[in-house]
Amino acid sequence: MSSKKRFPPSESALLRPAPHAIPEARVQKIIRMVESGPARTIRDLALEFNLSPSRLQRLFKHETGICMGEWLSEQRLQRAARLLAKSYLSVKEIAHTVGYEHPSSFIRAFERRFTQAPVQYRKQSGLREMLTKAL
Repeated sequence: MSSKKRFPPSESALLRPAPHAIPEARVQKIIRMVESGPARTIRDLALEFNLSPSRLQRLFKHETGICMGEWLSEQRLQRAARLLAKSYLSVKEIAHTVGYEHPSSFIRAFERRFTQAPVQYRKQSGLREMLTKAL
């Protein structure tokens, strides 16, 4: 069994810095950029902030208490889930939009995170939306 930490769907909100601990300005900017803009890698962010990737990761972990790689992955998968539920983009297009080079890697990561394939998630999301509108 893998030693990587898994995040149940309800824990996604916990992958944010604690409200009482305000991260330094660079980390705040990284969080805003990733949450609102196009997909970015650790290398892209490191270049933008003139830091080495390892230095950026240490800074992020120190300031937030969260591993940057896990946080970025969670952000991508949450964005993918929203796109699956609210768009007509193909799974392949969504994979590329959220920063996966290969759709098969995206599908595996999505299945590990949400315990179902992206297509199943989309169908279930559509059903949930229809039930919500009916109520």
